[in-house]
Parts: sequence; structure tokens; C-alpha cells
Amino acid sequence: MQLLDEDFIRKLDVLSVVSRKVIVGRMKGEKRSKRRGVSSEFAEHRDYSPGDDTRFIDWNIYGRLNRLFLKLFYEEEDLHVSILVDASESMDYGAHNKFDYARRLAAALGYIAASGSDRVSISAFSEGVSETLAPFRGKGQVWRMFDFLEHLSASGGTSLAAACRNFALQNRGKGITIIVSDFLDEAGYEEALRFFVARNQDLFVLHLLSREEISPELTGDLKLLDCETGGETEVSISGALMKTYKKNVGTFCRGLKNYCGSRGLGYLFAATDAPFEQLVLNYLRRIGLVK
Repeated sequence: MQLLDEDFIRKLDVLSVVSRKVIVGRMKGEKRSKRRGVSSEFAEHRDYSPGDDTRFIDWNIYGRLNRLFLKLFYEEEDLHVSILVDASESMDYGAHNKFDYARRLAAALGYIAASGSDRVSISAFSEGVSETLAPFRGKGQVWRMFDFLEHLSASGGTSLAAACRNFALQNRGKGITIIVSDFLDEAGYEEALRFFVARNQDLFVLHLLSREEISPELTGDLKLLDCETGGETEVSISGALMKTYKKNVGTFCRGLKNYCGSRGLGYLFAATDAPFEQLVLNYLRRIGLVK
């Protein structure tokens, strides 16, 4: 599959990934941090206090005002963007396939971050973290990301908690973490997301469902098969049952949105038949993930 076409990629070149938190990187980067430090871009002045580094006294102001002021600069920042893609069996579903949509979304976000000289890593998960693309930086390396995503396949069950626990233990640094998933896990999502809340990660939850899951067109007596567990359920579809189902889907989505909102996590829901370009260029801006 072609993840992104050339016309769309050109539109991504004007975007950048935004951190909502103050992140201290391991090395100097090209991001301008909210933290004050020493770099080439002036931020502001403050009064000199005994013990401050005298190298940063603004002697021009001292000559005019006979007062000591310290020059403050924006500190450059190395930002790490981690993208987790749900590769469980349930993602391989829908006329507008959820897994294909998730991979395209990961490709777009990875490209935006790499173009801004951020460090980017991508991991696929199902019952744990199954495959990981080592961190890379810069447009010259995005072909590795495209190749990695194109060759991923969806299989296995879902264990959000195990995947997030493994990821959190292996990635102790600060940064932005983006999870792209349908969040269909019998164990729920609370324990999984708690690993990132506890570590004060800048976390964004991108929640995908297919149109068939949101509003299925089913009638009659059916046997439903769980694609991940193999479990079977016989149902008789009626108007009342379908109404209850849609209500439960809405409750599930609102619950995840409210959980994220109450804990300062970014959240965006999208049906996979939504225009992809509009989602990336408009809706990701609205939740503050890109600008």
C-alpha cells in the first residue's frame, strides 16, 4: 500500500509536532523549549542575583540604568516522539480498514516529527510490544519508517496494559507518546494509560473505529465471532438491540474521552471513513498535537 502520496507529503512540510510540557532532552536539538537556559535566541531579562553567572550580565543595560540584569535565552530542546500502533487482530477490520488508517496516521505524524528534527520511534503492539523501529531523525531517514509500516501486519489478541507497561519500562525518558488504537480490550484502558500518567508523559490518544463498528447494518439471527479470542455469540438483531448497541458504543467513546480529559491527555476520535487529509491537517491541530 502507498501510505502517503507526494502531494500530501508536501502539505505536511509546514507542520510540526508540539509538546505541551517542558521536556528536557539528552542533547541539544532544534526545538525551542519553554525552559529558560543558554542558547542563541534571547528570551528576556531578569534582575541579577548574587551567585548568578556574570557572563550573562547585560552590560549595555548596566551602562544606561546602573542596574544589573541577567540575559535569559530559550534553551534548545531534543524532543522524542514515540508512536504506538495497535497491530492486534481487531484492527484489521472495516471497509475503510482500521489498521491501514492507523499506519497512514503513524506515517504522517512520523514524517512531521522527523522533518522538524525530532527523534522518532514507532512500535507495534498487540499482546505486548511486538516490533519496534529504532529512533531516527531527519527526512533522509523517513524511508525506514515507511518500509517498517508497510510491512507490518495485524495479528493476535489485545493487551493494552502489557504493551504500555513494556513500553514504559523500556522508554524512561520524557517526550511525546502517541497511541493509535481502537482500544477494544476486555480488560479496559485505564490500567494501560495509567503507566503514562504516572510518568508525566505528554500523551495523545488517537481512537479509531470503523463505520461498521459505530453503526452496523445487521439484521436477523446471527452468530458473531470474536476475531481475537475465537469466542462465539448467537444474537437476534432487533431495533431495540441495535439501539442499545449504539448507546453502548457512545458510552465507551465518551468514557475514554473523559478519562483522558480529566488527566490532561490529548484525545481524538475518528471513524476510518473520515477524510484522512482533513483529520491530519485540521483535527490534529485542534487537539494541540501539531501546529
